[in-house]
Amino acid sequence: MTAFWIMTALATAMAALLVLTGARRGVDAVVDVEPDAAARELDELDRLKSRGLLTDEAWTAARAEAGRRLLAARTGPIELRARPSDRRWVLGGVVLTAVVALSLYWGIGKPGYGDQTYDRRVDAWGASAEPLEAEQVAAVLTREAKLRPDDRQILTMLGAARFAADDPVGAASAFRRALALNPDDPRTWARLGESLVRSQDGAVGADAEAAFHEALKRDPGQLGALYFLGDAAMTRGDRAGALTLWTPLIKALDPADPRRAELEKRLASGSAGAAR
Repeated sequence: MTAFWIMTALATAMAALLVLTGARRGVDAVVDVEPDAAARELDELDRLKSRGLLTDEAWTAARAEAGRRLLAARTGPIELRARPSDRRWVLGGVVLTAVVALSLYWGIGKPGYGDQTYDRRVDAWGASAEPLEAEQVAAVLTREAKLRPDDRQILTMLGAARFAADDPVGAASAFRRALALNPDDPRTWARLGESLVRSQDGAVGADAEAAFHEALKRDPGQLGALYFLGDAAMTRGDRAGALTLWTPLIKALDPADPRRAELEKRLASGSAGAAR
């Protein structure tokens, strides 16, 4: 807590310094213009015209030029000056803001509450009986995987949690580590492929295809692998290949399942659009 209050004081002092530095530039604009001199110049032009020493055209041009000089002087550089009372008001405002902010913290915050490190938060999540967010589950399982790096089940659970937390790259990493321990798990190969697809914004790349083929090699009934490989075939324009892959998938889906109708529609039209 001591560090917190020190940082708070430094932040307040820095904010006050910035505000006071700006306040020194002032609020009063002083323009170096002499209206009387400009008026005398215009009167002199009028007298010269009345005495016949200036033609109408010359008088008009001279007054226009004088007007331009007067306008330029009024819109020229402005020197800003501040009164001593202005600075006092600014300083008072800074102090009042700091007091109000600290009062609000003291009223609705938790002064004296000890620092809670990330490890302590993970401890709390791991011991909680309440449902956790996907990111929290992934954090707990990440720590468990460090403690038990050879536990394949922990790694597959970690991959699933990271996938749910929208971290497909992290999920793929966890699934690869699990497959290094047991390369004969078709479900993990399929999950690896799905993670790679999501990491590529839905595109079925070469690595993902290889993972799906490994899944089907070990279990031809991996429906997710069948779908994505069929999707890749449709993208390449290989309707026959997609038909071979999707036929068992279509049969496995309930006739009332809208995904079945979508797959049949895509096969009939030869569309490469995704059906998730």
